[in-house]
Amino acid sequence: MIRKPTPADLEAAKHKTVRNVIAPGLRVLFCGINPGLYTAAIGHHFGRPGNRFWPALHAAGITPRLFSPYYERELLPLGYGITNLVPRATARADELSPDELVKGARRLRATVRRYAPRVLAVLGVTAYRTAFNHPRAALGRQPEPLGGSVVWVLPNPSGLNAHFQIDDLARLFGED
Repeated sequence: MIRKPTPADLEAAKHKTVRNVIAPGLRVLFCGINPGLYTAAIGHHFGRPGNRFWPALHAAGITPRLFSPYYERELLPLGYGITNLVPRATARADELSPDELVKGARRLRATVRRYAPRVLAVLGVTAYRTAFNHPRAALGRQPEPLGGSVVWVLPNPSGLNAHFQIDDLARLFGED
């Protein structure tokens, strides 16, 4: 049985990291902003029960069934992976400084060069704007690739982002 993290577990998760789900030549490398405390406490990406990442992937037809965070490595044979812009866990993404986001963009560039995914999908337009110094970037395909990868900016699937529901996320995640 999977145990829900306790408040002490969440407190202990501050500044922890979560291992990338990555391999060379992926179809899409999804890039979150940074792990939340719940995610860091369980050690699996997009782990908080209210996060819409996993339902959106399934609704978009990316996964054959609804995956849980605990089955995240099953994305790899399908050609998908997960990383984060900033590796350290926080309660909220707004706890990250602009400098951390810019440094995260440098790390992400190196990761993309190393693993060469066809598409890099950054999940969070505000973080993307700051990290890559593109203050007017909008959702969707970006005009400038990163390395040899096409860049898409998608909404953050966190339950805190109420602007997009699962159907909206699925439509955007499924665009070519």
